[in-house]
Amino acid sequence: MGHDTERVSVLGLGAMGGAIARAWLAAGYETTVWNRTAGRAEPLVAEGAKAAATAAEAVAASGLVVVCLLDDASVGEALADADLAGKDLVNITTGTPGDARDRARWASGRGARYLDGGIMAVPPMIGVPGSGAYVFYSGSPDLFADRQDALGVPSAARYVGADAGSAALHDVALLSAMTGMFAGMAHAFALTRGAASPKQFAPLLVEWLTAMAGAAHGTAAHLESGDYTLGVTSNLAMMVQGNRTLLRTAEEQGVSSELLTPFMALMERRLADGHGDEDTTGVVDLLLP
Repeated sequence: MGHDTERVSVLGLGAMGGAIARAWLAAGYETTVWNRTAGRAEPLVAEGAKAAATAAEAVAASGLVVVCLLDDASVGEALADADLAGKDLVNITTGTPGDARDRARWASGRGARYLDGGIMAVPPMIGVPGSGAYVFYSGSPDLFADRQDALGVPSAARYVGADAGSAALHDVALLSAMTGMFAGMAHAFALTRGAASPKQFAPLLVEWLTAMAGAAHGTAAHLESGDYTLGVTSNLAMMVQGNRTLLRTAEEQGVSSELLTPFMALMERRLADGHGDEDTTGVVDLLLP
């Protein structure tokens, strides 16, 4: 029987929860698992995990309890009858910052220390050294300090503050940026559809987006300083003028511009307000109250 620091219970054995439980098993942790559909535990039991009949039983088995379920409501339902007093509850279920803060208060009221997590990986990256996988964690600093080694087994662990909602906020902010990138990629492939091989175009797209991603540092510097004209090379006036070519090209190619026009409209608003010598940083201000 291992020490409590070498014991973990994982509730929720979907693709991500199963991968995380498997990583702890491979690292020699005494791992108890539970899933609403019990059959999902069988492959892990075959690898050495212990299956709990109920979520409450899984919670009782370990000091460190990791929850990876469908949504916040599922977390509340699964843990409704569990005794959380003295437990370290780590919730890596996808949710909003508000969900995380509410769940942290709920956990504290039941005697548990709480961390919320935002997973920046897909299941095949979990437990693979060098994959780049990591999880944002926020909430109890003492819990993170005490359990950092264990949390670092499935992936790297990055603590982003005592506000329990911070991990979810970081997670959603990065996913939102990714969504915008996917929108641009979709438009680019639509423009070149039938005119260039997608396989030949893709490396050009990756190369260009990788080069442009560094612009985030310039935006950060502008937001920190409050001077949105600092080091600008392509100013807003130039870019709004250039947008006309993008829109005319889409029209010529018979491609809808609906993925581009919302951002372009914000650029035009900022320009109309007299900020032509800035870059696009000022759009951030237009999105805030």
